[in-house]
Amino acid sequence: MKKIVLFMIMTLTLLAGHIQAQDTEKKLSREEKKALQEQLDSLFAVEAIQAINEKAFTLEADQVVFKYGNMAYVNSNTNFVSVKGDKAVVQVAFNIPVSGPNGIGGVTVDGSVSDYEVKTDKKGNLSLSMNVMGTGISARVNINMPKGTNKATVEINPNFNSNRMTLNGVVLPIQKSSVFKGRSL
Repeated sequence: MKKIVLFMIMTLTLLAGHIQAQDTEKKLSREEKKALQEQLDSLFAVEAIQAINEKAFTLEADQVVFKYGNMAYVNSNTNFVSVKGDKAVVQVAFNIPVSGPNGIGGVTVDGSVSDYEVKTDKKGNLSLSMNVMGTGISARVNINMPKGTNKATVEINPNFNSNRMTLNGVVLPIQKSSVFKGRSL
């Protein structure tokens, strides 16, 4: 009986010490996690800026905002704007049972890039504007990326209609991107 009581006391003591250690680790880990996340964000931002300057990037979008403010969450590997040199691909694909012109529920258009202009404002926010022209698209594409992150917003303004679309996502170097391109128009 004494052994059982002694064993229970030791177990409770160890358990209390373990809980206290976890509590201290949580407090430290939150601060450390925040600092680590800030460092990662700044590294991703530098990588994204370099990819934009080299014209070799993909903006993988996980959210689409339509002309009148309606919003939809989408798969980032099938909704993207990609630039490689003087060529661009704009693809949107929604999670619907209809296959769409690209075979995955949306539209994929290939085009040529012109008027590629990158600017950084006084606060360090990056803005990119370019024209994308091809058989299925003629649009002005504007990308805005706040300082210190690779999260960005791309606004697609077609030249021949007013069906403006906004995509929210992250900018990645083209070699780190994992997108699936459907059939293009």
